[in-house]
Amino acid sequence: MFFYKMARKDKKDIQEKVQETLIQVGLRIAKRGEGALFVVGDVKYKLLVNQSVPPFNIVDNPKLLESLALIDGAVIINNKGVMQAYGAMIKSTRTFKNFGTRHSAAWSAAKKDNLVVIVSEEDKKVKILKKGKMVMQIDALQKGVEKSVSGAVDILESIGAGTIGTIGTGILAPALGITLLPGIIVFGSAYYLGKILTKRFK
Repeated sequence: MFFYKMARKDKKDIQEKVQETLIQVGLRIAKRGEGALFVVGDVKYKLLVNQSVPPFNIVDNPKLLESLALIDGAVIINNKGVMQAYGAMIKSTRTFKNFGTRHSAAWSAAKKDNLVVIVSEEDKKVKILKKGKMVMQIDALQKGVEKSVSGAVDILESIGAGTIGTIGTGILAPALGITLLPGIIVFGSAYYLGKILTKRFK
């Protein structure tokens, strides 16, 4: 039982580090007015470029991750934080009016337990999707937003099955959300948001 709990803690620690790395890299890319797409988990894709860079741990090499993210296509990362592919095309299952192929690919990839981080060059925001819903939006232009990154990861780790609210087709530009940290909007059900508020501000 002890070893099982330790293994679960190690897995959680890895997830938190991966999420923090992706948010930090995403913010740097967004501030420059560039776009990117990261998918953590299992997704079908087709390679658009030759894979000359071998798999690596993204937490140990965020600068390399950042440079690969600027190549057209998505960066695919496994649940242990290892980059599996870059310049990957994810087949879109649906399209959204006024949004490009990156947003459509993000929606298609955000299934099951996958974590999707999309960096929008248009509005300079980092959007995080889980279980087919947008759960968080981070404004790269908000002053001092980097100080909120660890808090954002805490919130992401609190998201469990059944706690993500339904925002419907407004997923990519939802009107409802609550700001818990500077530059960060969290989306979800009233019950979920209430739990987070109670936990964070006790």
